[in-house]
Amino acid sequence: MALDNGQVSGDEELSEGLQVFGAVLKALRQGAGLTQESFAPRVRYSVHYIAKIEQGKRFPPHDLAERTRPVLGDAAAGALRAAAKKLSRKAGLASWFQHWADIEEQALTLYAYECRVVPGLLQPEPYMREVMNCYLPPLTDKQVETQVAARLERQALLTERANTAFGFIIEQHAIERNLGGPTVTRRLVDHVLACARLRNVEVLVMPRRRTAHAGLDGPMYLAETPDREWIGYVEAHEASLLYTDPHQVGTLLQRYGRMRGQALDSEASMSLLEQLRGAP
Repeated sequence: MALDNGQVSGDEELSEGLQVFGAVLKALRQGAGLTQESFAPRVRYSVHYIAKIEQGKRFPPHDLAERTRPVLGDAAAGALRAAAKKLSRKAGLASWFQHWADIEEQALTLYAYECRVVPGLLQPEPYMREVMNCYLPPLTDKQVETQVAARLERQALLTERANTAFGFIIEQHAIERNLGGPTVTRRLVDHVLACARLRNVEVLVMPRRRTAHAGLDGPMYLAETPDREWIGYVEAHEASLLYTDPHQVGTLLQRYGRMRGQALDSEASMSLLEQLRGAP
């Protein structure tokens, strides 16, 4: 199933997200028995501004949830914070990636194999900016900043979901490409090593020379859902495919499992990364 087949554009999906957020805020306000006129002064915003947010015509300010806490309570503030975080992630994500981003946020297990660049969840900011500088057609400064913010938000999953098992297999040459130069590459390796030290993260390096390789068909991502079902995902050139058929997903799982045995183990991978980093 192609994710971009009939999918709404990124702007349209963001607009839908704003409307949903506005509806949530309105329901919470009304549930507390407050009108816009009585609610707005208590959260220190104008009635007009609150009305625009509830109509889905304004992006919610970053401190809205905290301002509503004394008025609507902790639970309501938590719900607004979660909705705003998800909305901010979507704002910088391509339309064809957003469905997978939703799956990614709920996954019990998440596996990734990459041969092009280091996976986005492991990219430090200098490296991700170099990746975005290579995009064609070129991105505007605003687009770069929006995408950087969204990717940094996604990376919080590694620590926020401590019970989720994350596994990454990265090709050695993706790091040796030296994207951005030696300084950026050292930052990259330092960041990957730091992520690999997290209890719920495994990073394996596929060595440059390998006589057998199960991933020759390209990058793949796999997620185990809360219902204990597996979903597969691949992407290339602004298009993506989502696999839900058990036979197809089983094939991807088989390939990933074989690659885990073909890649260097955790200790050898960390040693190689330290060698690739070079001297301080």
